[in-house]
Amino acid sequence: MTLPEAYQSQVQYIQPSPKYYRDSAGTIQPAAFPGCTIISPPWIDDEQNQGFYSHLEQYQQRVLQQLESDLVIPVPANSFHFTLADLIWASSYRDAVENNPDFESQLQTQVARSFEKSQSLIQSEKPIYWQILGVFLRTRAIGVCLVPKDEDSYNRIVELRRMLYQNPDLIALGIEQQYNFTAHITLGYFGEAAATVDRDQLGQQLIQLNEWWLEAGAQELWVQRADLRKFDDMTRYYREPDWPTVQF
Repeated sequence: MTLPEAYQSQVQYIQPSPKYYRDSAGTIQPAAFPGCTIISPPWIDDEQNQGFYSHLEQYQQRVLQQLESDLVIPVPANSFHFTLADLIWASSYRDAVENNPDFESQLQTQVARSFEKSQSLIQSEKPIYWQILGVFLRTRAIGVCLVPKDEDSYNRIVELRRMLYQNPDLIALGIEQQYNFTAHITLGYFGEAAATVDRDQLGQQLIQLNEWWLEAGAQELWVQRADLRKFDDMTRYYREPDWPTVQF
């Protein structure tokens, strides 16, 4: 994903993201995009990774400065997080809530059960570290991709995901088994300029941006816990004190 030819190929397919829109005053606003997810605590709630996220915020600014104006709509830096397991979002979430008034409480119960079952498999005296590998490009978003520092860090995240996605009561609530896992942290979504940007030039810019990580050395995220969180759009991920969480 971080090879020069990958960027040159992927930029041909980028599109403006529907997760943001321009209002009547011409201001870019986050679109409604509700759902639930399992993530590491976002920067605003993560005191242990202040240096990591501060470094990432500086890089986000570098991306914005180097790329064409209005090409990337940045997500708020205090919402930076590592998605450990996608659950449900957008129309699937809206339908679930509309058809089942108890959906959210049932979801919380089943996530808590999956967390409980996973504890013996994911807890260890060894810390879990994931490292930034380079620039991450998707059709509608840009960020950085992560790789595990060691096999143990990988296996414990995979075990947590397995306990969630193999819980039949979660599946019954409409949670699909997301076994493809591309570890990443999103920095922003593509805006309107993605429709007209010079794609060959953008490919070269991404190659240059990725070289910065090669020179900067490994930046490590200490993954201490997993939270069930809600979101209403792509700017904030929140939880109540009694919602399920599990320590690694």
